[in-house]
This record gives sequence, structure tokens and C-alpha cells, in this order.
Amino acid sequence: MFEREGVLKIFTGNANRPLAEKIVEHLGIKLGDADVGRFSNGEIRVRLLENVRGSDVFIVQPTSGPVNDNLMELLLLIDATRRASARRVTAVVPFYGYARQDRKERGREPISAKLVANLITTAGAKRVLTMDLHAPQIQGFFDIPVDNLQGGRILAQAIAARQLENLMIFSPDAGGVNRARQLAKFLGAPLGFIDKRRPEPNVSEVVNVIGKVRDRSVVIVDDMIDTGGTIAKAAQAIMDLGAKAVYAAATHPVFSGHAAEILRHSPIQEILVTDTIPLTEPMDRTTVISVAPLLAEAIMRVHEDLSVSKLFE
Repeated sequence: MFEREGVLKIFTGNANRPLAEKIVEHLGIKLGDADVGRFSNGEIRVRLLENVRGSDVFIVQPTSGPVNDNLMELLLLIDATRRASARRVTAVVPFYGYARQDRKERGREPISAKLVANLITTAGAKRVLTMDLHAPQIQGFFDIPVDNLQGGRILAQAIAARQLENLMIFSPDAGGVNRARQLAKFLGAPLGFIDKRRPEPNVSEVVNVIGKVRDRSVVIVDDMIDTGGTIAKAAQAIMDLGAKAVYAAATHPVFSGHAAEILRHSPIQEILVTDTIPLTEPMDRTTVISVAPLLAEAIMRVHEDLSVSKLFE
């Protein structure tokens, strides 16, 4: 029996299968059948187990850790669906790895975020759906449409539901002020930020706290929590100035290195994150909010050629 042209199909690799399953549940369809494994020498093996000819294919695969394996799975899935005559292939990358390498900090360095964009495009993707790019200008690294969905509204709703008294929104650095400002505006709360410096990668030092935090419930907002050092130091500095309580909210729970231990010993009362990246182990005081409904809506809008910008309003 022939399938109608343009039927919606969603596949996933091994990076975040639970998220993909939630997305197809929202859409009322089945997850595409694919074998994504390893050969004995460690090479990644991909084989589609169903027909995709003429289909509108979406591949859900964040490039979180192990970053290189998950990126390669994404590229091979794109290539496999393209070679199997899919009508269009969209890469749904909830977390875009290498995003922090978006420029040359020093001489003789690559711009890795641009290279990854080239690889995704060359593999055959015709569109990219992602969330909270660390550097929004990465959209310009692609020569295909990129929809950078915002997790701020989801986090804002969760913060509002907690009815925190004397709320204040904080950015952990000057670079994230715009993100925090949008959240503060949505919640009708004042804004502050941390003046910090980075003597080396994954190491930060608090220089100054900009904003009056005494007796306030402060929520530190960022796009991701990696080693946890930045958030933990910011939280301690804010508490030292007389804040009533400190919370953290971030779209991407990278949680690398000793993040679990660092955050466990921090004064943060609760950490709000989304499921763009699956948690490999339970985290104390951490609440996970699913972005599956937002991604499902974006996928359906792309599939039906409707406006995705409605999701930014």
C-alpha cells in the first residue's frame, strides 16, 4: 500500500529517546523505526526499518554528551533519510552542541559552531529546529531556515506557579541579560545581573552583584547549567547580600563534571530545567519540565507550512 506524499514521520537516535516519545505522543503518531547502534570497532551503524519515500521527516536528536557520538548519529540519520528519498528532512536539535565555540577567542582556533552547521546542511537537512541557542547569531551560520525556540516562557510559567514573594530575576553574567530581561518582563519582576570574569574555560569569578537583593526571592536564569560553578557562585554571592532565597532556572541541564556535587552544596533551593537533555542520574532539588508540547507544536506547524513565529509571541 502506497503512503501519501508528505506524510509526517519522526525518527530519533540514542541522545534523548524519551523526549522523542513524548513528542510523538502529543502528535498522536508512532515513532519511526530505525536501528541506531555500533559496529564492533565503535563506528555508528544506522539503518531505517521503514519506508520514508516522499515523507516529511523530522529527526529529534540533541547533540549533548557524548557530543561527538550524538552529532554523528544525527548526521547519519539525516543522510539515511535523504538517500531513502524523503521529501524533506528537518533536524530537531533541542540542544545544539559546540554552540559556545561561536567565534575565535584567540588566534589559530576553529569556529566549531559554524563547522557543525555546515555538517548538518551538507548531510541533507533542509531546516533546523532548536531551542535557546547559546549564541543567537548561530542562526546565521546556516544557509537553511533555523527556528530557535525559546524555553523562557515554559520556565516563566513554572516560576509563576511557585508564587515566590518579592521576586527578582537575575542573569549570572552580562551576556545573558537580554534573556533574563524577557523573563523578568513576563513575570513583572525587577532585574539584576552578576558582573563576572572567566580566567579560563569553565571557571568563573564573581566580581560584583548588580541589583538590590536583600529580602528578595531571587531566580537566576541562564540558557544552560554546565559544571554548576557559575550558578553556585552567583547564588552564594546573592545570599551573602541578604537574599531570602535563591532558585535557578535553565533550559539545558548539561550537568558535566562535578556539577551534581557543586549544586548539592550550593544555597540554591530548587533548580528548574527542561528535558532538552536527559538527566543521567537524579539531581537533588531539581525539577524537570518537558518541552515536548512546544516542539510538537513547532513540528506540526513546519509540516503544515504554518507560521512558526506564532510560538515566539
